[in-house]
Amino acid sequence: MSSRAHPSGTRSRRLRLIADDRRIIAFAVPALGALVAEPLYVLVDTIIVGHLGVTQLAALALAGAVLSAVMNLCNFLAYGCTPAVGRLHASGETEAAAHVGRQAMLLALGLGVPLATIIAAVASPLMEMMSGGGTVASAAATYTRIAALGLPFALLAVAGQGYLRGVSRLRLPLVLLLAGNLLNALLEVLFVYGLHLGLTGSAWATVLAQCVMAAGFLVVMDPGTLRTWRVDPRTQRGLAKTGSEIFIRTASLFATFLLAGAILAHVGATSLAAHQVAFQLWMFLALTLDALAIAAQVLVSQQLGIGRIADARRLATRTIMWSVLAGVLLGGAMLALGGILPRLFTTSNAVLTRIWEIWPIFALMQPTNGAVFALDGILLGAGDTRFLMRAMLATSALIFAPLAVASLLLGWGIVGVWLGLLAFLIARLLTCGQRFWSERWAIAGPSAARAAV
Repeated sequence: MSSRAHPSGTRSRRLRLIADDRRIIAFAVPALGALVAEPLYVLVDTIIVGHLGVTQLAALALAGAVLSAVMNLCNFLAYGCTPAVGRLHASGETEAAAHVGRQAMLLALGLGVPLATIIAAVASPLMEMMSGGGTVASAAATYTRIAALGLPFALLAVAGQGYLRGVSRLRLPLVLLLAGNLLNALLEVLFVYGLHLGLTGSAWATVLAQCVMAAGFLVVMDPGTLRTWRVDPRTQRGLAKTGSEIFIRTASLFATFLLAGAILAHVGATSLAAHQVAFQLWMFLALTLDALAIAAQVLVSQQLGIGRIADARRLATRTIMWSVLAGVLLGGAMLALGGILPRLFTTSNAVLTRIWEIWPIFALMQPTNGAVFALDGILLGAGDTRFLMRAMLATSALIFAPLAVASLLLGWGIVGVWLGLLAFLIARLLTCGQRFWSERWAIAGPSAARAAV
């Protein structure tokens, strides 16, 4: 009798794992599409503005760097909203979940308006400082002042994505983002070439597209009565607390890469150029891994919301497996393309030599990236943002910063800096991995989200 039970139990476990894999992929694929759709704004702008001239393209590069940094730092509006919404929605408290979503959008507007005002006010001196003045700085300042008007609407869309992820509607943000990108492209062509508005036309096109996209997220949220959209100070404080921890975590990560660039700027122009190529490729590959992290975030928050800790852990473990596998495949592809891919970015033999020096490190980072990204998503889904903030600060300050400075002082160059980045990732893997296995993150029920309700 027991001999029959064992195969049946094995089949049951296998079927459950297959179902888990389907759920993970069903969330990860549209999440990846949405992540890829977001940078298309800048890509479309670059393609169209690039035909206007060198000055306009350089100005767009400066303005785009600032605006993209602001948007990336504000991703806490999505990542802070999703866990609370996911727990509440899964436990059947749909109105409470919608309330958190509305408050996240109000917080986005409340943050976006002053941010836009500040950015517009400092646009001229900021661009002069970044470029040394001249026509490029002037054009970049003009673009930044106009584009800043769309910032509140862009942040509202970010918060809307966080809500829709929490309620498992990951395809809808993809549709809205693609529609916004299509509208942006059409308006860019009309304003830049049809109305001959040049660089300012490109900025206005992006602003209008962001407004329409934000309106789409509001419609999806079902605005309801004016009363439901009034600011709830208690919910706002909860979202702001979680958001501030995610913001510090993200800012610390950006500071790590900023320090790497600053160190290599002192090493030499060729090393900095090689770092830029590798870093941009690293960011591009991170989109795939981040999609799996978002899937983990949604699934873990939902399972914890209904009290299924064992299921949350099983899905989390399965997501780690998929993410590491993706990292292995990406790393293998990079190793195979090492003699081809860097040549797409530069023809300089000196820069290529530096790239090839760090290429094995860059490729071998990817499996570690996979595990770290998945663990980030799991802990974010559990609302363990304070730990993530502290762990990121500690590993950045105590692991990478000393190694980066040593690379400069001891002449280790770009190889030393990238080995420092690898050590930083391994440290994050160890700290987040230990947290995951401890299960201190596994707090069941919607009560864990009450701080934001």
